[in-house]
Amino acid sequence: MTDDKQFQELMAKLKTAKEGAGVDLSLEEDLSIALMNLISLEEHFFFTGVKTGKDSYFDLLKEVREVRKELLGRMIDKKEHEGETWCISKHLLAATMRMIEVGTKYYADGKKDDAKKLFNNASTVFNLFWALRLKLIDVKDVKAIKDDQVNIHDEKGTKQPWSLQDIMNKLVDCCDE
Repeated sequence: MTDDKQFQELMAKLKTAKEGAGVDLSLEEDLSIALMNLISLEEHFFFTGVKTGKDSYFDLLKEVREVRKELLGRMIDKKEHEGETWCISKHLLAATMRMIEVGTKYYADGKKDDAKKLFNNASTVFNLFWALRLKLIDVKDVKAIKDDQVNIHDEKGTKQPWSLQDIMNKLVDCCDE
């Protein structure tokens, strides 16, 4: 966002999200990564249960799922979020984790360009999670815009918007404890 009024509005939203709502972004970033791993564990218990035919893996899946639901509930209050933002959040985190894992495998295999593309995609999807979590985006009225537009009101399409990465870089500093 380059327009001064839009920038001020965004900064007000960020301040409210960071301070007014009592959000500790460093802590919540750690929690979101824990959630990614719990989602991955659910998937692994499922596939192992299917491959081995042992129901005990499905029991473990159920236990991990309950922990994941509790922790996701700390980040996404179903009463304050609309529509399917709970499930959208879960899937954004799951997709992020899988892209990181595949990117890491590519990187280890020497396919660094493929890895970097996946890492960039993972970062974009992770930032979408945060934009949704912090209500920086309003999904109920989302409309498609051209790549060079700041928003639907930008008819000329010449302004360069802030990316979600730009916003999150200003918000989240994992070293700030």
